[in-house]
Amino acid sequence: MKTLLSLLLIALCTVLSVQAQYTEEINSNRPGISRGAWSVGKNVAQIEAGPFMVKEKHTPLKNELSGLGIDFTARYGLFFEELELNLEGNFQSATFTDYRSTLPAEEKFSNFKNLVFGAKYLVYDPYKDKEEEKPNLMSYHANKKFKWKSLIPAVSVYVGANYDTKNNPYLAPDVEGFSPKVIIATQNNFKSGWVMVINLVKDRIGSEFSDFQWIVTFTKAINEKWVGFGEAQAIYSDFYADNLFRLGGAYLQSKDLQFDAGITFNTKDTPSVFNANIGVSYRFDMHTDPEEKDNGTDVIDEFERKENKKRGRKKKKNKEDQDTPSKPKKETQIIDFDSE
Repeated sequence: MKTLLSLLLIALCTVLSVQAQYTEEINSNRPGISRGAWSVGKNVAQIEAGPFMVKEKHTPLKNELSGLGIDFTARYGLFFEELELNLEGNFQSATFTDYRSTLPAEEKFSNFKNLVFGAKYLVYDPYKDKEEEKPNLMSYHANKKFKWKSLIPAVSVYVGANYDTKNNPYLAPDVEGFSPKVIIATQNNFKSGWVMVINLVKDRIGSEFSDFQWIVTFTKAINEKWVGFGEAQAIYSDFYADNLFRLGGAYLQSKDLQFDAGITFNTKDTPSVFNANIGVSYRFDMHTDPEEKDNGTDVIDEFERKENKKRGRKKKKNKEDQDTPSKPKKETQIIDFDSE
């Protein structure tokens, strides 16, 4: 835990001062497993969850694993626009069948494949303080031309703590208790509607079977409601190594609600992997823009501030009316037509 706290302090103390981009529509990491660079936004709570089915078959060892599970993530923007706390987990119930003997042997078990609590901080935002570029009305090709500066990504750092129970059938024998996890996440938002996310992951640091992963995710906005995605993940470890691929899409029901579906597969048989998942993401949006919240700390404070401001104007106007001397009435001259 001391190592984890040290890494967290280093990450937070060396970050650049940035302004995260709160989005008017929900920003979900589903249906892939990579993390985008941006947080959900200050005072925004978000739930991302869904069930999945898994099928793995190890041809040389003549065994297979099949089961069901659920993965979930709870995200909350705290203190700053750039900071996000999150809790994520993957719980799976499976049946393992060994076909090497005449009578197949079955074993059933359930446990968390991962349970992690951590914090993510946006350390660099290339879009900070940059106005949207105006279109070139004189050149169609200039508007469509590739811009090299779009290759500069937003960057965030994640530091978390795994908690693994003893004798977990999904993990290596020596993995138990708490262990650190560190991720560097980058994100490019291209004007064509493409988004590229890259994650470099070092997981269960300090254990004998610590692994390194890289994940690359591409998403493409088809229209205002539909998004397609493709993802590649490589895992390097002495306990388990693999190359996984994911395909799927998401549907935006409203600005705070998203549905998704996807599949996962690989290209080997030690074991072969096929997963299918569906899910939902929902946002509880309590975000307030700085310009709408100058001196107040919430909606009630803002209302009271505006009312006090109105009362102040009214009192000032009344005082000015009292201090202004009244003009003397114009005397009416009476003419006596009888006098000479």
